[in-house]
Amino acid sequence: MSTAAAPVRTGAVLADLLPAARHRYAVDTALVVGGAALTGIAAQIAVPVPGSPVPVTGQTFAALLVGTALGARRGFLSLAVYALVGMAGMPWFAGGSSGAGGASFGYVLGMLLAATVVGGLARRGGDRSVLRTAGTMVLGSAIIYAVGVPYLALSTGMSASAAIAAGLVPFLLGDALKAALAMGALPAAWKLVGRRG
Repeated sequence: MSTAAAPVRTGAVLADLLPAARHRYAVDTALVVGGAALTGIAAQIAVPVPGSPVPVTGQTFAALLVGTALGARRGFLSLAVYALVGMAGMPWFAGGSSGAGGASFGYVLGMLLAATVVGGLARRGGDRSVLRTAGTMVLGSAIIYAVGVPYLALSTGMSASAAIAAGLVPFLLGDALKAALAMGALPAAWKLVGRRG
């Protein structure tokens, strides 16, 4: 049995290139659980933002990477596991929190949707060049904010402008840095796979 990487094909995401001919279900399950765990671990990298109940975390970056690397279906399942297990009490949301009532839970829901969308874009080549990856990451981040900021406003009673000021503006620079990391990492991974395939 060969362990060489599969040739790069159109419509594939990085996870599709793992050798798993006879054990696809087991590999997919491990990828989904691993993506949830990666997101939970990344959420523990949390830096408080003065004036905001939402910290800067690594979980948004992890969620977008999980979506692009695993594809829409596995990305959705991975973030669904992350959300459901966190709602059940596992302390792996930002800063070791859990449950569905926090002001930042809307961002978790946004990550679920964003992982699905960026996974679909990755299947169409949205992670294979620097510019495409930038667009994919920007769209994914916009989806997270489109769900997270209104949830923040509703859960805290903030006005829309206050929620934008507390739940969007302080995070834009960090998101640009995360997108830059993805813009380097994902196309490089595809180039490496292409050389090996």
